[in-house]
Amino acid sequence: MLTLPQLLKSTFGYATFRPLQREIIEANLVGEDVFALLPTGGGKSLCFQLPALARDGLTVVVSPLIALMKDQVDALQASGVAATFLNSTLGAEESRSRLRGLHRGDYKLLYVAPERLMLAGWIENLKTWNVSCIAIDEAHCVSEWGHDFRPEYRQLAKLRTALPDVPMMALTATATGRVREDIVTHLKLRDPQTFVASFNRPNLTYRVVPKDEPAKQIITFVRKREHESGIIYCASRATAERVAESLAGRGFLARPYHAGLDAAERARNQEMFLRDDTRIICATIAFGMGINKPNVRWVIHHDLPKNIEGYYQETGRAGRDGLPGDCLLLFSPGDIAKQTHFLDEITNEQERSIARAQLRQIVHYAESSGCRRAELLQYFGETFPLNNCGACDNCAEPRESFDGTIVAQKFLSCVFRIQQASRFGAGLNHVIEVLTGAKTDKITRWGHDQLSTYGIGGELSRPQWASIGRELMRLGYVGLGTGEYATLELTAEGMAVLRARTPITLTKPAADAPKSRRVAPRREGDIDCDEILFEKLRTLRKLLADERKVPAYIIFGDNTLRALAREYPQSLSDLEGIPGIGEKKRAEFGEVITATISAYLKHNSRQSFD
Repeated sequence: MLTLPQLLKSTFGYATFRPLQREIIEANLVGEDVFALLPTGGGKSLCFQLPALARDGLTVVVSPLIALMKDQVDALQASGVAATFLNSTLGAEESRSRLRGLHRGDYKLLYVAPERLMLAGWIENLKTWNVSCIAIDEAHCVSEWGHDFRPEYRQLAKLRTALPDVPMMALTATATGRVREDIVTHLKLRDPQTFVASFNRPNLTYRVVPKDEPAKQIITFVRKREHESGIIYCASRATAERVAESLAGRGFLARPYHAGLDAAERARNQEMFLRDDTRIICATIAFGMGINKPNVRWVIHHDLPKNIEGYYQETGRAGRDGLPGDCLLLFSPGDIAKQTHFLDEITNEQERSIARAQLRQIVHYAESSGCRRAELLQYFGETFPLNNCGACDNCAEPRESFDGTIVAQKFLSCVFRIQQASRFGAGLNHVIEVLTGAKTDKITRWGHDQLSTYGIGGELSRPQWASIGRELMRLGYVGLGTGEYATLELTAEGMAVLRARTPITLTKPAADAPKSRRVAPRREGDIDCDEILFEKLRTLRKLLADERKVPAYIIFGDNTLRALAREYPQSLSDLEGIPGIGEKKRAEFGEVITATISAYLKHNSRQSFD
């Protein structure tokens, strides 16, 4: 029997494990229940694929998305692993054929949707198939507090009762402490070994820029990356359609993806993206979970996401192969108003309160002058150890600060006067209307036009006051009341600085920052290589993939191609040590790869890289 490192090398072509992979695999192999939280691109799939090869029996993988099942099975089969899936895309005869194979013990892994496992007769099937492990991917779907709750995931607890001796593994890329507890409880994991990797994605750069003619901003961004794959997330179906049409009209390979398209068109657009026949997907959040495309090089958020968890998950589509990825959020205060309007229509008070808190967190992230990476990690309870990540806009291009004592005094005083006069607080918009001297029914009815702070802030625009108000909230001088409405009140710290007239330093909004400063952020994960050879190998990979009717990355990832274009292997033995080339891939593709490189070197000199 091969050791785990030998299996990793011979099957998947990798010499080392990623952080926590080996520990997770070893815990599973000795029969422990496991909870594993690894960031997108952290190698979750290998944690159940490798142990499936190291022992007898069948590993059942519960997966929520049909596209992901086919993708992973294609990748496993390309590496020589006996894997299959069962879902609604298969015809009756093909399903029966695969079921016969399962009864014969032909497969090491079976991918299946949660609802199928609950169908009549399936528990009996599982009992006869020598199941040695149940792996539940995207396990955050079990929690109502997660960003993608799916009720059918709650039914999976029945598997524990039906197969009490089979170890279970729950895996997810994003889960707060509360969601983690939910997963363990609802899946009935028994004293699980828990593994939580760092949420840091060092190969991703994060930027937030003021939204200003977003169509032009996106075209400028994409034009510099014409040969790269990317995703543009939009808040509505109409916006996704409009952005896709705008890009396609300028010659870019772009397609929409949203729930309003019929299933066939949605599947076709997704397949074109996976196969690199289209470079850009303009999508609502219906797109993305479990999309196993490692060479997405950038993600743009056209609109403000609903919460940080979703934003982290969506930006995490970029750079799954460990190569650099760029994440751009176009931010407009108008997006806050739109989101707030939608939240006001939520009838359940608790749901509305949660959604409002989540919106405040993502607005805080967008407006913060601090390190983006540190902000994201802090949300998940992790502290970033450096003062400057070097790979976000705020670290690469620090925003200017200014003496905000006077404007802060005006704002804090206005909040205090409203509370004092009315015995109740007011929301941010109302405070701004009082400061700017607006003539609204509420101001007149409540007598707030008689306050000493009425109209004292006319020198600033309403968006500028909103930015100042939100920064004072971030600094802890203003808090939110505990009632149903998001009213403002001074904290003890706010009252203290108001009375003492303490100097306060504020940060200029990104919109007011000079446009000329543009420092290129540091890019982790970049592999220097012969770019011309890389393009030739990419063309060859596309040809090989189209012949086999699979996405290009099923053949090789970009990191494998870049390693080839750096090392120039010209024989099968030279392929030893190239990441991502296991025994089966070396046997199948080795000769055509080395022949292509040899032919290239007849007319081009070999480059050297430090």
